[in-house]
Amino acid sequence: MGSTTRYFYFFLNNIRRCVKIVSDLRINNQIRAKEVRLIDPEGNQIGVRSINEAHNRAVEADLDLVEVAPQANPPVCKIMDYGKYKYEQAKKEKEAKKNQNIMNVKEVQMGVKIEDHDFNVKLKQARRFLNDKDKVKVRIRFRGREMMHKKLGYDLMDRLIEETKDLGEVESKPKMEGRNMMMFLTPKSEEN
Repeated sequence: MGSTTRYFYFFLNNIRRCVKIVSDLRINNQIRAKEVRLIDPEGNQIGVRSINEAHNRAVEADLDLVEVAPQANPPVCKIMDYGKYKYEQAKKEKEAKKNQNIMNVKEVQMGVKIEDHDFNVKLKQARRFLNDKDKVKVRIRFRGREMMHKKLGYDLMDRLIEETKDLGEVESKPKMEGRNMMMFLTPKSEEN
């Protein structure tokens, strides 16, 4: 199951606001338990209190009562600024996503009878992809009777490996798949 979308109306300084919240946390009047284990805004445990007393403490502090552990017996609720909490969670997710290293797979295709200039163009392309920290899939197409000269394909792959060894390393050695010869190059890691 995915997360549910709920719309909540609340009053802040006599202004009605609608907030769209995407989560499974219950806040304020959504909490249905009769008793809750209460935690104050500083993180100190207050103890087991009735839901009305917990609501009153949250209103006095001008904060929200948020059910943080609904599976506990009794459920654990914390007095906090829910809007600030959601903002911080979104900020953490964005930061984690930004630090994630996403590696794309780029493809370079060649034929067995490729000329030197064309090979250099494909080499330059592969080097650019490796510089951008992308994985490179090298494919050589064999047409017709070229299938009898697989050694030419292996020689071409070895030449490409030699020319890119300063930027990348071979992830999978050249191998035949039908009428195509495939190989994968990955950028060298920072430690090397």
